[in-house]
Amino acid sequence: MPDFKIGERGEELITYLREHFGGFFDLVQRVMTDLLRLTYEVLAALQPLAMIAILVAVALLATRRVGVTAVLAVGLLLIESMDLWFDTMESMATVLVATAVALAVGIPIGIWAAFNSVVRAVVTPLLDFMQTIPVFVYLLPTVLFFGIGPVPGVIATIVFAAPPAVRLTQLGIRQVDAETVEASIAFGASRWEVLREVQLPLAKATIMAGVNQVIMLALSMVVVAGLVGGGGLGSIVVNAVQSLQIGASIEGGLAVVILAMYLDRVSAALGGQGRGNPAWWPRRRAAAAVEIAQAETREPVAA
Repeated sequence: MPDFKIGERGEELITYLREHFGGFFDLVQRVMTDLLRLTYEVLAALQPLAMIAILVAVALLATRRVGVTAVLAVGLLLIESMDLWFDTMESMATVLVATAVALAVGIPIGIWAAFNSVVRAVVTPLLDFMQTIPVFVYLLPTVLFFGIGPVPGVIATIVFAAPPAVRLTQLGIRQVDAETVEASIAFGASRWEVLREVQLPLAKATIMAGVNQVIMLALSMVVVAGLVGGGGLGSIVVNAVQSLQIGASIEGGLAVVILAMYLDRVSAALGGQGRGNPAWWPRRRAAAAVEIAQAETREPVAA
C-alpha cells in the first residue's frame, strides 16, 4: 500500500495558508476579538446582582414557569457566591458569539441544502466529518492561524457546533407538507414568499431545536477553549486540573453546569419546548376574558 503522506500534505497546506492568507486570518482575529470584548462588556456592565435580576426576568418570560426560574435564580446566585460571576460572563460571551456565527452560517446553508440536492450531497459528508473528527485535530491549526487566546477557541467552537444548525434547518424545511407548499404556490406566492411565510414558520420548532443543540455544543467547548487561553470558566477548570486544586475544579465545573442549565432551559423555551401557560400570563388572561365574554353573549340567545 503506497504511503500518501497525508500528514505532510496537511502541514504543507497549513503553511501555505499561513503564508498567503495571513492578512485574512488577522482580520478574522480582530473581528472576533472585538465581538468577544463587546459582548463581555455588555454582560459585565452591571453589578452581578443587577445582572442576575435581568437574567432571571428573561428566564421567567421565556419559560413562564416560576419553579424553573427559581431554580435558575438560585444557581446564578450560587455562581456569584463562588466569586465566579465575571468568569461565567466571559464564558457566556464566548458561547453567544460562537452560537451567533454558527447560526448565521449554518441556517442559510441548511436552507440551501434543503432545496438543492447537489449542495446536500456535498454538505452531508462534510458535516459528518466536522462532527466525528476529534476537536483537538482542528484546534491545533486554529492556534497556528490565530495564536494563543480566546479566538482559536471560538473558531473551534463554531466548527464543532455548526452542524446541528445545518442538519435541523434542512430537516425542518424538507418535512413541511408538500400539499401546503403547493397550495401556497397555487395562490400566487413566489418562491421567496413560500419560504418566508410557509416553510420557515412551519419548520420553526425543528430549527429552534437546532439552535438549542448549537448552544449546548458551544458550551461543551468551554473547557477545551481554556486549553488555548480562552479564559472564562474553561481557564478556571484547566488551571485547577493542572495544579490539582480539587475545590477549584469542582466550583468551575459546577458553574459550567449551572450556565448550561440556564441556556438550555431558556433556548428550549424560546423554541416552544417546556414553556408553561400559567393563569397569570397576560395572553392567557386575555383569552379567558374573551371566552367569558362570548359565553355571556350566547346565554340570552340560548334562553
